[in-house]
Amino acid sequence: MLFVEILIILLATKIAGEISIRLGQPAVLGKLLIGIIIGPAVFGWIQGSDMIRQLSEIGVILLMFIAGLETDVKSLRQNRNSSIAVAVGGIIFPLLGGYLVGLGMELSQSHALFLGLLLSATSVSISAQTLKELGHLKSRESATILGAAVLDDILVVIGLAVMMSFLTTEDVSLGMVLLKKLAFFVTIGLLGWKVVPWVMKKFSSWRVSESVVSTALVLCFFFAYLAESLGVAAIIGAFAAGVSISQTPYRHSVEQKIEPIAYAFFVPIFFVSIGLSVSFAGMGSQLWLIVGLTIIAVLTKLIGSGLGARLTGFRRRSALGIGAGMVSRGEVALIIAAIGLESHLLKQEYFTAVITVVILTTLITPPLLKRVFAKLEVDHEL
Repeated sequence: MLFVEILIILLATKIAGEISIRLGQPAVLGKLLIGIIIGPAVFGWIQGSDMIRQLSEIGVILLMFIAGLETDVKSLRQNRNSSIAVAVGGIIFPLLGGYLVGLGMELSQSHALFLGLLLSATSVSISAQTLKELGHLKSRESATILGAAVLDDILVVIGLAVMMSFLTTEDVSLGMVLLKKLAFFVTIGLLGWKVVPWVMKKFSSWRVSESVVSTALVLCFFFAYLAESLGVAAIIGAFAAGVSISQTPYRHSVEQKIEPIAYAFFVPIFFVSIGLSVSFAGMGSQLWLIVGLTIIAVLTKLIGSGLGARLTGFRRRSALGIGAGMVSRGEVALIIAAIGLESHLLKQEYFTAVITVVILTTLITPPLLKRVFAKLEVDHEL
């Protein structure tokens, strides 16, 4: 029953988050791990129904919307070049690493390339939540990570379109993909500049209850829908909506009222939903493959994105923190893996191993960020 599943999720995530904090780790780590424990991999209390998946999608959209509300647009612009360098480095190194590993596994050229592309993906939702918990969401490093993640998503989706155009029988028009991406950014730029402030001001005068927050949520989900319909991840649209509203006088009011809704209900379901993808069946025979791919996945993002940050003026520790923030593959890579399986660019026999690697990179990110940013604070104090 859905009510029982929600009860278990909410109670389990709060307990796991508290234990994680007491052990000196971000609460998000405990919430991710508990998803594996209460999911099909261990106890099987939560099976991952369509309703749970839909609620989790709302959770990640609200999570990125809040990240957008708290983003310093001035810092985002100032670190534009760094974000580009971090995104490009964070794609080239994993792409090459995954491709070479694929060839070592005796995969075909197309399958090896797809594996590299999959490892190039970045999902910044977990990093954003961890940075928020650590009090660094408004830092220069965070602005660079968020900007790089947006560009990373665009480049990886374009890369996927290129592969599906040339390596599969799928009828994918690269020109149309690029046109949709351009249309999305032009549209949200115009909406954020002219329409969002007007809409927020217009509806704030209505005498119905919570008109400001309701309007903000309408804009959030509209931007998410617009993004997804134009081939961009919905979380990018939600983030853009948050950034747009952050430039209005209603920013703090929206943030204060959205956070309780998101963090009390929807976001915990999102964290648990990631763990529901884990399965230990048949994992023993592919253990070394999983370990090897996970090491490659982590190191290539750390080195590639970190090098991009270093080349654009960040100190070594900050560059390492930025690289760590790009490690999580999260729901973006899970979606790409599913597309690869459907289009025969990823073999069924490797699907479980790849999904496990994606989950492991997501689990590694919070403690890695905690460790790097704790040392970064010490460096700043000296």
